[in-house]
Amino acid sequence: MKKVNVAVVGATGAVGHQLLRLLEDRNFPVGTLRPLASARSAGSAITFRGESVTVQEATPDSFGGMDIVFFAATGSLSKELAPAAAKAGAIVIDKSSTWRMHPEVPLVVPEINPEDLRKHKGIIASPNCTTIGLIMALKPLHDVSPLTRVVVTTMQAVSGTGKEAIEELETQAKTWAAGATEGELAHDIYKRQIAFNVLPYAESFTENGYSTEELKLSAETRKIMGLPELPVTMTCTRVPVFIGHSESVLVSTERKVTPAEAREAISRFPGVKVVDDPANFVFPTAIDVAGTDDTLVGRIREDLTDPNGLWLWVVSDNLRKGAATNAVQIAEKLVEMGLV
Repeated sequence: MKKVNVAVVGATGAVGHQLLRLLEDRNFPVGTLRPLASARSAGSAITFRGESVTVQEATPDSFGGMDIVFFAATGSLSKELAPAAAKAGAIVIDKSSTWRMHPEVPLVVPEINPEDLRKHKGIIASPNCTTIGLIMALKPLHDVSPLTRVVVTTMQAVSGTGKEAIEELETQAKTWAAGATEGELAHDIYKRQIAFNVLPYAESFTENGYSTEELKLSAETRKIMGLPELPVTMTCTRVPVFIGHSESVLVSTERKVTPAEAREAISRFPGVKVVDDPANFVFPTAIDVAGTDDTLVGRIREDLTDPNGLWLWVVSDNLRKGAATNAVQIAEKLVEMGLV
């Protein structure tokens, strides 16, 4: 099998660690590996396939000889360096939001729109972690009967904000357990205490009152599914969970789709599992998906107000399928399609 030279920008971050682990676990045909990060992390080491590899500083000159460059870093770094990587001849797979809505950049979930990879001009975007979980449940329903409306509320784990947010939740929980119960616990990453709390937003707010996370979820869903007019409305929240985004989803379809028909269609779709026996308290939770790649769907039931409506409960690991796994699957599909 052809060897592929790979660079990972953000190799020392939470998603970067997952990317490196998945490249190893999935036996991706890595030739040369070049871990890259900020100047602060340069000189440290990561372990890949039993060998220690030194992390280098990510600069515009870091990409010579690379076939694929994963960006698991900040959007500003992607904006600065992704064009340089593409100019050097590499295919960029970017996890930030920087390029997702660019008209010349494919936004890809390999199970849903792999043919869009053929349209790339050096940069490919991987969707938001909330979008991926949602769309993995929507696509099999859309294939049964076209969607006419989607309403979603997300409950997003703190790992979606990064390692610092995980540490903040841990610190707050330990401080509370030690007896600090009056007033808000110290917080820096989030504007309010996250431990034992639910924040009715994710990321920053825009002028129309929606958060940037909410607008990304709507726009990305439409782009990936090729449904620019699909009504998608949402509320994104942050919850005190380390790993695993949960989503409460109400979908409407052109014709009535029964829960049994929905379960069958969703269970056949690659990368999705139906976990749905609420009478016995069997349904997906964040604990169930942590460390896995499948999107889990349960609580499939008819909406009581819309004859063509269905409720779903969707859970996925935001660091795996929501981030690193989807990016590695894009790389695998590029190799499979002979595009790299």
